[in-house]
Amino acid sequence: MGIEIERKFLVKKDLWHELIKPVPLYIKQAFVAKEDMTVVRVREYADSAKLTIKGKTTGISKLEFEYAIPLADAQVLISELGGPVIEKDRFHIQYKGQLWEIDVFYGDNEGLIVAEAELDSEDQLLEFPNWIKEEVSHDPRYFNSNLQSHPFKSW
Repeated sequence: MGIEIERKFLVKKDLWHELIKPVPLYIKQAFVAKEDMTVVRVREYADSAKLTIKGKTTGISKLEFEYAIPLADAQVLISELGGPVIEKDRFHIQYKGQLWEIDVFYGDNEGLIVAEAELDSEDQLLEFPNWIKEEVSHDPRYFNSNLQSHPFKSW
């Protein structure tokens, strides 16, 4: 069984990219099914794709199952079943032994930059880089599934 434990933070836009020169990973994604707090996401990368099923978030944990799928299948699912698309660049940054994923959003979510840290347990301690602004782990507006239907530009 897969469990994702993740904390999410807003990023100080003027600090993080000036200090580090990471290479972005372009992601195009859409949610092809939402029922209660369970979602099915299709994510397309440059040369691969994944289908992810996520359960209801409890605290900062949720069930998560992720599977590789053919890129052509992902493209059809996104275009035919996905609704509004979320596009973003993802940057991987190591800081004091912790992998941080920074997502820079485009389109209707332009201007939003979010950092995520996946943890081994809910009580795991983190050391924060100076580019972390504030925690939004418990604010559902920042869930990608909500950004699709209620984009950042509409807040």
